[in-house]
Amino acid sequence: MKQLSILAILFLFLSCEKSKDKNSPILDERLNGNIETKSSNKINEEKNTIKERFPAPAGFEYVSEKPMSFGAYIEGFPLKKHGSPILKYDGSEIAAQNLHEAVFDIDTGTKDLQQCADAIIRLRAEYLFKNKMFDEIKFHFTSGDLMTWNDFKNGTRAFVNGNSVQFRKTATLDDSYENFREYLNLIFNYAGTISLNKETRPILKTSDLKSGDILINAGSPGHVVFIAGVSENKKGEKLFLLAQGFTPAQSIHLLKNPFNPKISPWYELDVDSRETKTARYYFSPSNFRKF
Repeated sequence: MKQLSILAILFLFLSCEKSKDKNSPILDERLNGNIETKSSNKINEEKNTIKERFPAPAGFEYVSEKPMSFGAYIEGFPLKKHGSPILKYDGSEIAAQNLHEAVFDIDTGTKDLQQCADAIIRLRAEYLFKNKMFDEIKFHFTSGDLMTWNDFKNGTRAFVNGNSVQFRKTATLDDSYENFREYLNLIFNYAGTISLNKETRPILKTSDLKSGDILINAGSPGHVVFIAGVSENKKGEKLFLLAQGFTPAQSIHLLKNPFNPKISPWYELDVDSRETKTARYYFSPSNFRKF
């Protein structure tokens, strides 16, 4: 029996929703139409993957990811046509369309579920599913309960009742992709920044940051961005591409850097920084983690 109501936990911790506090870390209302967001770096608009569309800035080269790694999967992820808008789960456009540089070519679903933490959970799960690493597809609910894909495909379902979660086998084997998406919807509903923070490991050195790593604020409002590309110069200095999902559930998108248009959409990151500014969110303190 859990000590806190699952519904209360979900209300307090799972969303990336805007805070009414004037000190909200969400930046949509701080960045207006006058801010310069045009990138000074070359963008290959006709290319359709992260690494091809966004070449490393002058003097920098991409840091090589291991073949078949999660980082390589992210960097090679297909993108929608250049200039595509961010769409909500209902197909409508979000209001702020000047802070992203690309949209990932992956659905958002038709419910308001795939928000911030869910975006990187989705990509991680899709990567594992594609590479048949089924034993590794497992995520905790915020309550601490573990739901694995292996259990779900074999018919186990979660039943939430007040303060408790019970698991019972109520369905037959179904290892289809359609059922896999149903599994992910369940995870999106009951997991979030709190559980994702616990499932990942801290990164203590900036030099260790790789594509697929995350920057996370585990709380309310919580948020996550993930590294989508890393470049390095001969001095060992690195720049990073950042991407995210957001609330309400919307297209996964690669962020511009409105704070430094000279390197946009690339960012300078420091794991020891007390604060990290991204286009739509302030992370304070900085909390970089890896799977």
